[in-house]
Amino acid sequence: MEAPLSLPIAAALCRELIRIPSVNPDDNPGTPHTGEERCAQWIAEWIQGEFSEAAVSTPEVLPGRPNVIARFPSDAPHKPRLLLAPHTDTVSVAGMTIDPFGAEIKEGRMYGRGASDTKGPMASMLAALHAAKDILPHLSHEIWFAGLAGEEAGQHGAHALAAAEKFDLVIAGEPTELDFVHTHKGSMFLSLTTRGVAVHSAKPEAGRNALYPMADVLRLIRDDLAIWLKSFTHPLLGHSTISAGTLRGGSKTNVVPDFCVSTVDIRLVPGQDAAFEEALFARLRHVCPDLEISVSRALPLYTDPEHPLLQKLNLQGAAAVGAPWFCDAAVFASHGSPAIAMGPGSIAQAHTRDEWIALEDLEKGAAFFEAFLRSLQPA
Repeated sequence: MEAPLSLPIAAALCRELIRIPSVNPDDNPGTPHTGEERCAQWIAEWIQGEFSEAAVSTPEVLPGRPNVIARFPSDAPHKPRLLLAPHTDTVSVAGMTIDPFGAEIKEGRMYGRGASDTKGPMASMLAALHAAKDILPHLSHEIWFAGLAGEEAGQHGAHALAAAEKFDLVIAGEPTELDFVHTHKGSMFLSLTTRGVAVHSAKPEAGRNALYPMADVLRLIRDDLAIWLKSFTHPLLGHSTISAGTLRGGSKTNVVPDFCVSTVDIRLVPGQDAAFEEALFARLRHVCPDLEISVSRALPLYTDPEHPLLQKLNLQGAAAVGAPWFCDAAVFASHGSPAIAMGPGSIAQAHTRDEWIALEDLEKGAAFFEAFLRSLQPA
């Protein structure tokens, strides 16, 4: 169904953003149209067109992958700073059952990759800024916006901005049904490699099969580590988890495989520190002493829900909640900027084959963020 010619601003922005591919290039993006550059440039041009006095930049984080950062004018120096920070990248479009960049509207929903995570929340934030543009300079806080690159893998954009600037509160745009996530799990992504010796499979005893020690490792993950991680718990987040995600090895059926690689996703709760990591690696190497382990980490989040600005969100009906996923908020928190995740839509639609967001939720999000901004007007 063709979209209506006229849409409320949040829906119109979401449609334009979905139509610009910005798929994270890591792993299997499912399209040659990757990277955030086109999306960041479109946002920069829109902000410059709507806010003539805003300072807008697109600093490159990785080659061809910039953040887009806007600093809105303020009527006084040295105000505390508030940052609205959705991310511009999306996950892979492989396997989607809809046109990932079509932004088709039907039955009150807009479909496309990023509709929920996080082009919908981004559109609501931008629409709220537009609605409140006349009062932005006079608020108690200096207002910033950032579309961040690389959240779905590596969080490169958040790391770059968090290292360069400090904020009194960061609201990372994520689909939270307009509650605010003040605590969430972190993650450890493991890449596990076993090595063997390749020979003709007619004489397997002459080589060493790399799949077999990996089988021992995977059995340990299923039968031991999954149970052990349940002992690490948090009152809001539940327990830590582990899941083997991918497995590949060998080259041909008639060649004894000389390598095997498995990737593993561990979700962490606050308190799983270096001592936990050391114990984890010891357990893995107990069943496979020469196991090669590489790690990428995303930190867990905790921000005090009694923060004064979070109390303003609470007065508007937003509840303080926890989440099993991780996001850019934890990066800012680790650099000393209190941070939460918040936005319209549901995480249940994120990363799905037919990702969508309700048009009603887009407008609710815009109204919510506008009301929040207006609550920052001095008495």
